[in-house]
Amino acid sequence: MCGRCRNRLFEGHPVEVGPGNFSAHVLKTTLPVLVDFWAPWCGPCVAMAPVFVQAAERLEPRVRLGKLNTEGAGEIAARYGIRAIPTMILFKNGQPAARQAGAVNLQQLLQWVNTNL
Repeated sequence: MCGRCRNRLFEGHPVEVGPGNFSAHVLKTTLPVLVDFWAPWCGPCVAMAPVFVQAAERLEPRVRLGKLNTEGAGEIAARYGIRAIPTMILFKNGQPAARQAGAVNLQQLLQWVNTNL
């Protein structure tokens, strides 16, 4: 619960991140953040979307999950060398700590995150 506005901070689903809020949600937090770099035209990205939601239900509040649509955030994607999507980057203290390219199932995703925490 937010101390200022009293809203829930975690609702068990990924937060949309982009140029306007990437810094606040990903770079300026001590909480680990898993960002899914995706695009709506990418079949594997769309297929993996429900897996990412399920992961949020299981990982929050230990890990925050965010989705970044590369179509509207090309500069951020380029900054992190995103060459293929989906690509997930686990950020710790605002820094990339681990990277996973390609779609994975829920079990693989949870194991990868837990191994890299």
